[in-house]
Amino acid sequence: MCTGWRIDRRRRGSPRSRPSPNRLTSIPRRLDCPEAPMLRSEDRRSGPSSPTGNAAPRTIPYFRPSIGDAEVEAVRQTLSSGWLTTGPRVQEFELAFARYVEVDHAVAVSSATAALHLALEALGVGPGDEVLVPTMTFASVAAVVIHLGARPVFVDCLPDSLDIDPADLERRLTPRAKVVVPMHHGGHPCRMDRILELARRHRLAVVDDAAHALPAQYGGRNIGTIGDATCFSFYANKTVTTGEGGMVATRDPDLAKRVRLMAHNGIDRSGTTQTGVRRSWRYDIKAPGYKANMTDLAASIGIRQLERCDAFRDARARWADAYTEGLRDLEAIRTPRPGADVRSSWHLYVIQLELDQLRVGRDAFIDLLEAKGVGSSVHFMPLHLHSYYRDTFGCQPEDLPNAARAYERILSLPIFPGLSREDVGYVVETIASIVRDHRR
Repeated sequence: MCTGWRIDRRRRGSPRSRPSPNRLTSIPRRLDCPEAPMLRSEDRRSGPSSPTGNAAPRTIPYFRPSIGDAEVEAVRQTLSSGWLTTGPRVQEFELAFARYVEVDHAVAVSSATAALHLALEALGVGPGDEVLVPTMTFASVAAVVIHLGARPVFVDCLPDSLDIDPADLERRLTPRAKVVVPMHHGGHPCRMDRILELARRHRLAVVDDAAHALPAQYGGRNIGTIGDATCFSFYANKTVTTGEGGMVATRDPDLAKRVRLMAHNGIDRSGTTQTGVRRSWRYDIKAPGYKANMTDLAASIGIRQLERCDAFRDARARWADAYTEGLRDLEAIRTPRPGADVRSSWHLYVIQLELDQLRVGRDAFIDLLEAKGVGSSVHFMPLHLHSYYRDTFGCQPEDLPNAARAYERILSLPIFPGLSREDVGYVVETIASIVRDHRR
């Protein structure tokens, strides 16, 4: 069991055969977003593209960022300004983001990992505390809990959405529990009503891991306005990117103040001299903080990206709908089904393979996709299956069975605004051909 504590750009072309009439017929031929990035000339080469032919297939990358002239110009202006690190562009980005999410405070930082670290530190997490985290997530959240001297307690996922399971969360609560960190897997919001009810009853703080969830809603409320703090990511493959970067959103002014202080080395520059003159070189160290501030270079990209956030999300949703429609007749493929009361950001499109109907496993399926030019990924290998947590906490696969089973069958398909109707059709037909060729 998980117990104890011991620390010892590629070619593109037109498909030779079009999708069958019952698939993808309603999808626009181009993204309905005038600012969507155009392909470079070398990306427009034509070539043989049948998913079942012997000729070289077209290539669909797992992801391509949507960077246009506006972002390039914004960076040029920042470079010309002479102010590269934290300055006016960061403040502008924070204010714009707070307005967009409809929250009182937003603090821009260097990554979502830093955002989680700073939010938990601001809530007082430290030695002796337990922080409940999903096992079906990225490395960051458990690592920052350990850096703070606390213990991560892994929680199983729901088998459909892959979000944290509220029932398993309740089973793992102890008197040492201090914070729960629900993560909105793939951009599909967790069952926040149940999680908030448990948090209130057990006096837990809630830090939303919204690395995947911009923009998303639960019960008509924006993700970013529900927990005590919400941590967003602007990594390269997110809906809005700054290359690297993150944001802490909160309604709590004291929490925001603490996050801002600790992100800037614990330095307070608000003091004045004995004569009452404020000097730029004078500061006071209030706490041993961290170096986690965002730069104006990154923020200048984020400002322009945020202006297109809704268009980016709508494009992702359009391609998600196309995948779901195109794959619906394949019994060996389970498509994602967000809840009726949520609005997903569609950061990921994760399918699950019905392995009892196939003669190949997930890894071989990915290899077959790659051989046909379709990029994919896996989100995620559950944390409790990694060697560090196995060796440190004694974790076994069966400790969190839903996540362990899901890991063997999940894979993430290409989903980004710059996809085309033909791209999605090619991915669908490639999957269909693999299923036909490898059905039991």
